[in-house]
Amino acid sequence: MSPQSARRYNAFTNDDVRLDGAAGGPLSGLSFAAKDLYDIAGHRTGGGTPDWRDTHPPAAETASAVARLVAAGADMAGKTHTDEVSRGIFGENPHFGTPVNPAAPGRVPGGSSSGSAAAVAGGLVDFALGTDTGGSVRVPASFCGLYGIRTTHGRVPIDGVLEQAPSFDTIGWLARDAEIFARAGAALLDADIPDWTPTRVTIADDAFAFADTGVADALADALSTLSGAAGSTAHATLSTDGLNVWFKHQAVLQGREAWATFEAWIDATNPRFGFEVAENFITGRNWSDAEHEAARAARPRITRIIDSFLADDGVIALPTTPFPAPLLGQTRSAMKTLRGRVITLTAIAGLAGTPQISLPLGRIDGLPVGLSLIGARGSDEKLIGFARRLAG
Repeated sequence: MSPQSARRYNAFTNDDVRLDGAAGGPLSGLSFAAKDLYDIAGHRTGGGTPDWRDTHPPAAETASAVARLVAAGADMAGKTHTDEVSRGIFGENPHFGTPVNPAAPGRVPGGSSSGSAAAVAGGLVDFALGTDTGGSVRVPASFCGLYGIRTTHGRVPIDGVLEQAPSFDTIGWLARDAEIFARAGAALLDADIPDWTPTRVTIADDAFAFADTGVADALADALSTLSGAAGSTAHATLSTDGLNVWFKHQAVLQGREAWATFEAWIDATNPRFGFEVAENFITGRNWSDAEHEAARAARPRITRIIDSFLADDGVIALPTTPFPAPLLGQTRSAMKTLRGRVITLTAIAGLAGTPQISLPLGRIDGLPVGLSLIGARGSDEKLIGFARRLAG
């Protein structure tokens, strides 16, 4: 990739970080990028903010996920922009700018794996690594018309990756093509990708009702195809409490964990954050012990509810995001409201620790919107195999 190409879409950082894949591996001939949360030996990890980069030494070792891909033959083309310490959801970075959404110019790419999504959607690399804590792969996958996955919590080693909220943090990746997506998955999961069909699809009526008017229509054909391929289809309401209640629990747990992760560094460094990320940290710090305990107590119950729909090779279908990519340049207040709506849907799999794959199967006025499948913990390769089958 030429320097001029690398500057397209503002996807890549300025760091010259390239790794050659092992000769003859199953991913030989493919290129990938890695979100600037992944350590590369001898290089500084930027984390989306100059203050993190400037207060930390170069990495001693390369993150396991990157090493797996390189060992499988893929060439790493560079590191990609991220929201500040992965705490955003739309890809807007006050230090380095917002990567361009090649699938929807003039609109946000989604975050925090924003640069990875832009690089893939723009054809600069074949696939890219991201991370997903509160939706950071799934959201840009939906907004940029890509395949993207949040893996089962703990399934892919996350060593050498800048943490945010450890009980939510996962490895994920994005690709334009279902076959390349599956090939990368085989290397990262260290597993064969099977041809697989779920026995049952549960369509989450409350998730579809929460989305904007038009999303259900945009995904109707995809749902019909999905239902025809599966053993059976049913409709259900996931949360009798209301998805907004689940969102509150997720916000409390993730917010408290993220504050615990970065508290000492923030106190010592007084870093420069954009308003939204600073507000996220302050909100996380200020959740009360009672709210935290209520969220901790609710999480196992929510997990059991989700598990009941996923038993015996079932999957849950829902919109990945409640709307297509929002326009750039909106007010902070408007984006905060949109952020809450997005995470209300992405919180479901995060709370349960389950894998969720976003499929680029919908369009609203030409703008991409993803259809998601949630599977049982450990079913990552099955979901990927089913996505490949649907792609035909």
